[in-house]
Amino acid sequence: MTTANTVTEQLTAAGRAIEHDSFAIIDREVGRHAYRPEQWPLVRRMIHANADFEFNGLTAFHPAAMTAGLARILAGDTPLVADVEMICVGLSAPRLAHFGVHTHQFISDPDVIAAARADDTTRAVQAMRKAWRRGLLDGAIIGIGNAPTALIEVVRLIREEGLRPALVVGMPVGFVSAAESKDLLMEIDSVPWITIRGRKGGSTLVVAAIHALLGLAEAYQQPAA
Repeated sequence: MTTANTVTEQLTAAGRAIEHDSFAIIDREVGRHAYRPEQWPLVRRMIHANADFEFNGLTAFHPAAMTAGLARILAGDTPLVADVEMICVGLSAPRLAHFGVHTHQFISDPDVIAAARADDTTRAVQAMRKAWRRGLLDGAIIGIGNAPTALIEVVRLIREEGLRPALVVGMPVGFVSAAESKDLLMEIDSVPWITIRGRKGGSTLVVAAIHALLGLAEAYQQPAA
């Protein structure tokens, strides 16, 4: 396996130099860390996305998270269900197309809005329920960066309905239920997950984490040097 990417790298020499130099600075300033070799590229890309070194330590992994995420991407025809459109828009179209990843989000669908009003819940909850009804969540990568209620609903579906996604990237940001939703996720053993302890998070970080997985997946596809 080579670490050189083609599809998932910057498309110009100047862009590659800036990105690689940024990663080198992060590695130098972080020094030693507690992450496994397969986990660190994801944490480093999250630090790169926000210039926040606290993600070295705040980022938490289910033991099977990286293996499960890479296997699902490499299998192809991967559904990726997000809580908000921002995640879908933030992901690179060539990267998604290369691996056959297709994105879904339902946060602004009229039926989702109507159901949220009728049940006095949030759109995020109803969006996850719609994805569940449509059979999109089992075997999927689920990315949640904005709505803690979406993550709480995913945890409920795992516990009560037998939902088994391939991987949950649960990183909602905020002050109401954000930290608590991630604590609930970290109690799950039956489904692999990646999360951030505490209030920090956001769609940008979910995008960074998924891009890191895509980059690692491509490295696995490259012939040995």
